[in-house]
Amino acid sequence: MAVGDGAPGPAGEGGVIGTDGLAALVDVLLARGLTVVGPTVRDGAIVLDELASAEQLPFGWGVELEAGTYRLRARADRAAFANAAGPHSWKNYLHPSRVRQWQADRSAGRLLVTADEPGPVRYAFLGVRPCDLRAIAVQDRVLVGGAHRDPVYRGRRAGAFLIAVECTEPGGTCFCVSMGSGPAAGPGYDLVLTEVADAGDHRFWVRSGSPEGAEILAELPVRATDPQTVEAARSGVASAADRMGRSMPEVDLHRLMAGTLDAPRWDEVAERCLTCGNCTMVCPTCFCTTTEDVTDLTGDHAERWRVWDSCFDLDHSYLHGGPVRGSAPSRYRQWLTHKLGTWWDQFGSSGCVGCGRCIVWCPVAIDITEEAAALHEWAARPAAEGGDACGGDRP
Repeated sequence: MAVGDGAPGPAGEGGVIGTDGLAALVDVLLARGLTVVGPTVRDGAIVLDELASAEQLPFGWGVELEAGTYRLRARADRAAFANAAGPHSWKNYLHPSRVRQWQADRSAGRLLVTADEPGPVRYAFLGVRPCDLRAIAVQDRVLVGGAHRDPVYRGRRAGAFLIAVECTEPGGTCFCVSMGSGPAAGPGYDLVLTEVADAGDHRFWVRSGSPEGAEILAELPVRATDPQTVEAARSGVASAADRMGRSMPEVDLHRLMAGTLDAPRWDEVAERCLTCGNCTMVCPTCFCTTTEDVTDLTGDHAERWRVWDSCFDLDHSYLHGGPVRGSAPSRYRQWLTHKLGTWWDQFGSSGCVGCGRCIVWCPVAIDITEEAAALHEWAARPAAEGGDACGGDRP
């Protein structure tokens, strides 16, 4: 298979770099004027932050993930990318949580309104998981290729250089295989790395996916690809596919969501749901925003900010007279049915990439895969037993 179609490239393509090559990669990107963002350890988690060198990567750190649980753990090896998705996604940089749109000043009886023009920025994202690579593609479809294009996202995305890292260590809440988004990297990257940290030397199988990626690869201390590294890399990715911590029921999720709108499960999950919106904040594809206007105490200066919003917010569906979705069950149902179902109708794909963040960062440990399975179980029961018989098998 060719690079970019969801499987590692063939032997002989690209090359192999060591940790010195990884350090050189960061240096080359910085020398080209790119702002390098990658994973690093901070505040008891692996988060995304600007990197000044490869030394800031989380060498030797892994994570333990379960519903409502996230813990760092020391690894026996020095792997840098053998850890599953953390609380941040690349959405934080491409679709920032707060963006000032304009400011207004009143002086001597005159009002001056100044629109905020986003400054030039060019990112290099180092360590993009296959699930997050798919998430970026999903947001591209919504915010760049959709009917309502976002100039802030478009400006930040246009110059972004993506370095994907194929997954060899899935977390307990990962289910990218179910969503077709990993653990091998799909299309959209400029470079892709597959890490090998076995008894031999610590190394990375690297391949390019764009002309610029090939240019940067040519500047690195690359050695020829060897069969042992390719086999170890392929085995690591294949093993990750067999060790997913979660899975979705093998049904047509779009059809399942449409046919279970009256299922009692919505009321059951709402008894636990706090409608806090954590799941939408950590989701790498959620994109809803609202606006906030602020003024100073004199009233002479005002600003308008665009900020992230959540469909769990009571005001998210507010129309004249009150909110459309006033209950917790209706708001949870809106989120799940849109993410797994009606996203297909709007954007031609699922809004879920199987990263599992919503499971980990839910304070009451609600599990999207468990909820989908419960709806499928209800739908599969005969109508006489209260089911709807609409959870058809996935084609």
